[in-house]
Parts: sequence; structure tokens; C-alpha cells
Amino acid sequence: MNTLDSRDVRLSRRRFVQGLMLGGVAAGLGMRAGASIAQATGAAPRELRGTQFDLSIAELPVDFTGRRRVATVVNGQLPAPLLRWRQGDTVTLRVTNRLRVPSSIHWHGILLPSGMDGVPGISYVGIAPGETFTYRFPVRQTGTYWYHGHSGFQEQTGLYGPIVVEPAGGERFPAERDYVVMLADWTDEDPLAIYAHLKKQSDYYNHAEPTAPDFLRDMRAQGLRQALAERRMWQQMRMSPNDLADVGGATYTYLMNGAAPAGNWTALFRRGEKVRLRFINGSAMTIFDVRIPGLKMTVVAADGQDVEPVSVDEFRIAVAETYDVIVEPADDRAWTVFAQSIDRSGYARGTLAPRAGMSAPVPAMDARVPLAMMDMMGAMGGFPLSPRERVPEEPAPDLIRGRERVRVEHDVAGSTEPSPPVPHPEGEGSYTRHARTEYRNPGVDMRVDTPRSNLDDPGTGLRDNGRRVLTYADLHTLGGSLDTREPSREIELHLTGNMRRYQWSFDGVKFSDARPVHFRAGERLRLVLVNDSMMNHPVHLHGMWSELESPDGQFQVRKHTVNVQPAQRIAYGVTADALGRWAYHCHMLYHMGAGMMREVVVS
Repeated sequence: MNTLDSRDVRLSRRRFVQGLMLGGVAAGLGMRAGASIAQATGAAPRELRGTQFDLSIAELPVDFTGRRRVATVVNGQLPAPLLRWRQGDTVTLRVTNRLRVPSSIHWHGILLPSGMDGVPGISYVGIAPGETFTYRFPVRQTGTYWYHGHSGFQEQTGLYGPIVVEPAGGERFPAERDYVVMLADWTDEDPLAIYAHLKKQSDYYNHAEPTAPDFLRDMRAQGLRQALAERRMWQQMRMSPNDLADVGGATYTYLMNGAAPAGNWTALFRRGEKVRLRFINGSAMTIFDVRIPGLKMTVVAADGQDVEPVSVDEFRIAVAETYDVIVEPADDRAWTVFAQSIDRSGYARGTLAPRAGMSAPVPAMDARVPLAMMDMMGAMGGFPLSPRERVPEEPAPDLIRGRERVRVEHDVAGSTEPSPPVPHPEGEGSYTRHARTEYRNPGVDMRVDTPRSNLDDPGTGLRDNGRRVLTYADLHTLGGSLDTREPSREIELHLTGNMRRYQWSFDGVKFSDARPVHFRAGERLRLVLVNDSMMNHPVHLHGMWSELESPDGQFQVRKHTVNVQPAQRIAYGVTADALGRWAYHCHMLYHMGAGMMREVVVS
């Protein structure tokens, strides 16, 4: 297991002592029950409630690192104001763009008409400079959600904010205190420059590549022959076991409710009270592992949907996911809310405390753990591509238990070729099928022929760490599935890429070259995603719920964003009950920008 080197320590210390946001922008997000406490700590309320909202997108100077930069904000705030809605209401949101470039706002996880979804080029044209667009839709759900820009890389520069939808009949899991905890990653660097660096050199921001001291350490632990064999394997594949994050703490300052670690965002409580923390990962590229040392967390909601309560010490929250937890501090002392990045290059932190100004020890970050063979090979074997590989011969018809199984057709060099349907025996370690467009494709550097389908894996860096860590297998949405029909057909897509070239795609076809995926109005279908890469991909389908299934095909949990781990195969049911055009994409901002996106048409 790797340990933090002196470079990591210097970076994390530098991030901790860096500056805070200017003026009131650094205020905490105290919510309704804790509003008076938020004011007592000097945090001005930043909540908008009701049915009529006026939002203004503009620029604002900020300073996180001692260098003045410009953020993209809503109503002069970063994060944007908390919007509090009520189930059953119809909300009207007038959004004015005061930038010099087009902008947009997408209401993440909210069920609404396609024209209100806020994705330029798919659901509408966007909001031109100086113009106002009016969103209007009924609120049909409850829970914790968020909103963010869907134009260029504006989400990276601060265009994001929380949404809380109150149940008409009151909370199923009430608490005396209620706070949003919004996690994010800030960079002083121009996002376009970050993207350009990744395209030219995909490991440009990776400060954890294997070094000579690492080799000497491995040689002492494994012997010369084994250490050389391991290095040779990774070099032959032109891959790295430390590709945990594309951008890390050397570039990012990790924020909690708009405060850098030194800002110490604080939520107050009285001993014995139940405190609800609504965690939202509003970052562009960072997966966080969250814990409150010494305090158990009871997870009560995932992506806005109530789940059977489960007690954990820690949970991983992928980009765009939300988790609600309830904690009950029994002692009259401070507790650290700690969110470390998946690559252990930095962290966000805040405090639960009975009085303002208190703090608790900040734990050391866990050691960085490299990717394991299961993250590359899946259940049995994953095979890097060879220039001599051939497209397989046309196999038998693709019929699975009487259902229609479909592979999406792709335009390749001006002609449409269906992907080869390969027999796919179900179950762990069975062979999957690959699209023709994954073969002889410079945009695809890896295929996983035997992906794993388990949901009980917490992921790299969390396995066997001595803490009770949440997994998807622990989550069970209360009330069961919204649609109990057996899917009439199955659509399979592979998450593909070439890390060296920094190309990302579905089935080896980037968004600009892809045809839409078509759903039939009213049908129940199963989407299957196979991750043919060693990176995590949180995939978000706009407009419809994704009902994740267990490996044996039973309903598990309802989500709007499903994180697909390296070399993993997951399946979820979708009811095509939302007519129109919808976005379907990886929520890693630069993965989406590099092509891992599709348009879904329901008609």
C-alpha cells in the first residue's frame, strides 16, 4: 500500500492555509431549522423559497489561493442560492444571463418537460447574453437535488447550487437541524487550459505516477523479478495503476459550501439533537470519500429518494450524486466533517459544533491505494488492444430470455453498421459483447470482456480499510420500483476511452459523431452499461429515473446518477415516460466534453 510522500503533505498543507472567498460569498448554507444559528456564526441566510424566483448569472471576483480570479455565480453567491421548493407546487424561475457569453441552467434530477431541462443544443438554444429565459414546471418529487450550468465549462467556475424539495406530508425522517453540505472543486486555472493540457498529456495533473523510490520499495517487498514484471505489464498496456483522478489537489482547492479547508464551514447543534446533512457533490471532476470521525452516519436518502436507513462510517459520493445522512452527536464537542478526494491529493472539511468558533482535529488523509487487477480485468480478464486484433465473425442471433436485446447502431465512415451481437451468458465473469466501433479504433485503448457485476464493492481506496463503508448493495429505495413491468428490450452501451489521447465515448463513438438513442414512448427498458476503462464514470440520464438492479435482476435503488466503477457492468430499468430530447452523459465534466455523451429521443 502506498503512503503519502512529502510532496503530498506539502500540497495538502498549502491547500489548507490558502485564502477564503471574498465578503459574504464564503457564508455557510444554514437551512430552515438552523437559520438562527447560521446567523449567529456570521453566515447570512442564502435561501430562496416559494414559487417565483429571479436568478441572475454573472461574474464575481473570488480569492481562494491568494490570487484574485473571476467566478461564474448566481445572484452574487457561490454556491448559488439554496432553492427551497414544495412538492405539488408549480415553480417559475426567471434566469437572466449577465455574462458576455451564452449560459444555461440544468435542474439536475428534477422530472420536468424536456423544454425546461436546460441543455443547449438538445432541450433549448440556451440563454444569450443579456437575455432572460423563464423556466416553469410542476414539482413532482421530494428530496435533495442541485442545479448547475450546462454551457461550456461554466460549472467548473462556480455555476452550481442546491435544491431542497419539501414533502407535502412532512419528512419521513425528521431532524431538529437540517443543513446542506455542498462539495466542489475550485481551480485558479482556466478550465479550457485544463482541458487542453489533458488532451496533450492525459497525466499532466497526476503527481502520483510510479517513481524510482517506488520501484525500490516494491523490489524490497516483492523481489526484483516480480517488481520488474509488474512495471513491464503496465508499460506494455501504456496504462498507470495511479490513474485515480484526472485533476487533483495540486490544481484544485476543495470546497465545502464555498469555504476552503481553512474557512472551516460550521453547522451548530445541541447535544442529543438529530442533525440532517444533505451532501451534494457539485464538483466538476472530483469523487469524495466522506466521514465524520467518531460519529456514525445513518444514510436515509440517495439522489433525493428515501432509502431503508443504513448506518455507516463512510461513504463515497461520485460527481453529481446526493446523499442525506442523519447524525446524533451525543457529546458536547466539535466533530470534523471530512471529505477526501479519491486520489488522496486533498480534502474539504467543515465542523459540527455546539458553539461557534470550535473545531476538531482534522484526520490525516488515507494512503493512496493504486488500482487493483479487478479494476482493469473485471471478473476474469480485461485485454488491452493489439494492432493485430480483428473484428469477430458474425455470431448467433441475440435473444436473451425472450427479450429483445439491442446494440445501438453507429455511423462509421459514412455507413451504418450494427454492432456484432455476441452470445452473453448472464452472471459474474460471463463474456460481454462489444460494438464494432470499439475495434480498430484509436479512441479505444481497452476492452473488458468479463466485467464484474457486484454492487458490494466500495471501490479503490475503501476496500478493507477497517471502517463500515456504504456500497450500492446497501441501498434499498423505500416503496420499491415505480414500474414493475418486465423490460421489453435491453440497450447496452460501453463506456470507452483512450487515456493517453484523452478521448472518451460510448461504444468508441464520441458525441459529435454519434446518432441519438431512441426510446419508445411508454416502454419499460433495461439499460446496460459496461465500463471498458479504469476510471469511474458517474452516468446521468436526464428526465427519467434510473432504477438500479442487483446482479440477479431485482430492483435495488432509484437514482438519477449511477457511478460505474472500473471494469464493472451494471443494469437499470428506465420507463420512457418523458417525451422529447434528453442528454445522457458521464458527469465528469471533461469526460463529457471529450465525447462521453449521447442524445436520447423519446417518441
